[in-house]
Amino acid sequence: MEQAAILSPLTAHTASYKVFYGSFELGVANYRLPATDSGFYSYHFDSDVSLLMLSDQRHLKSEFTLENGKLVPFRYIQERTGTGSDYTEQTAFVKGQQFIHTIYKQEALKLPYQEKVFDPLMVQLQFRMDLAANIRPLDYKMVKEKEIDDYQFRVLGKEKVTIESGTYDTVKVEVVRDSTKRQTFFWMAPTLAYLPVRLSHFSKGSKQLDIQLARYQFEQPLPPMTPTLIDGPNKQSSTAADELDTDPETSAQITESELDEIKQLAED
Repeated sequence: MEQAAILSPLTAHTASYKVFYGSFELGVANYRLPATDSGFYSYHFDSDVSLLMLSDQRHLKSEFTLENGKLVPFRYIQERTGTGSDYTEQTAFVKGQQFIHTIYKQEALKLPYQEKVFDPLMVQLQFRMDLAANIRPLDYKMVKEKEIDDYQFRVLGKEKVTIESGTYDTVKVEVVRDSTKRQTFFWMAPTLAYLPVRLSHFSKGSKQLDIQLARYQFEQPLPPMTPTLIDGPNKQSSTAADELDTDPETSAQITESELDEIKQLAED
């Protein structure tokens, strides 16, 4: 039963989200994990966000396998269109050659292969599996824009979240950063295989990105989850997610670079 809970994020499912910036609804983001009987998985993400004359559409696909209870990346593709320059990003994880081949905006780079390095999409599933297994630390490396970035997370506590699609019992997770100028919080539902229910991002304590679960569907019943290990708040953590509101007038002044950051956050 414990192993079934850990692997529950790999249950075939779909999830749709509404993306807000302050009081403005920017668009939607959709995830899709089809069923597989071969052990080879294909995870998909599609989004379409826009405001006034600015637009951003992205299509992501991650292919990976499950080996000894861990996800092993194989190939990642991102296609971006909209306002500004269109581009693609492709990464191949060639374990046999001990290299990671990546192309971003037509610039290629070959990186040394490392164990436990993920792509920006399938790492979300590994993160959910590790929450179900109560693995610590929640520390992940991923290939992104020709670099290997390191992300750390911390489980702050349990919270009940009410949004338009319903009320959920969740665990609140923060992205660990050295500075509080940028803060990101997730609320994830253990009974939904740790599916994210909400994401809120704060930049310099003013503007807020808010992503909310609109609907979801799992193709099979989910197993019961083990109790979640709570790390507790960091001494430097802020209560921005509980205290700050966004000024609608300020939110209306969104630049193209901000829209790109918004979409990147929605993707991550």
